[in-house]
Amino acid sequence: KARHRLSRSGDRQLNSVLHTIAVTQIRMPNSPGHAYYQRKLSEGKTPREAKRCLKRRLADHVWRIMIADERMSKHRLPQAT
Repeated sequence: KARHRLSRSGDRQLNSVLHTIAVTQIRMPNSPGHAYYQRKLSEGKTPREAKRCLKRRLADHVWRIMIADERMSKHRLPQAT
């Protein structure tokens, strides 16, 4: 399989946190992350690929939360006149 890999020089601390969250969710049978991981395995992905997919999904979720938080903070600030 030919794969395109992104640079590993990104935010290593954030990657470590996402990895910890992914591993924790995989180990918890009733979590949405575990169900997503099992679904990816049933699609034929290797455990490593399935974990990578879960980490990407978690990163997307964190990003959406950050953007929503930024929008809310802009609405809360009083406008300068």
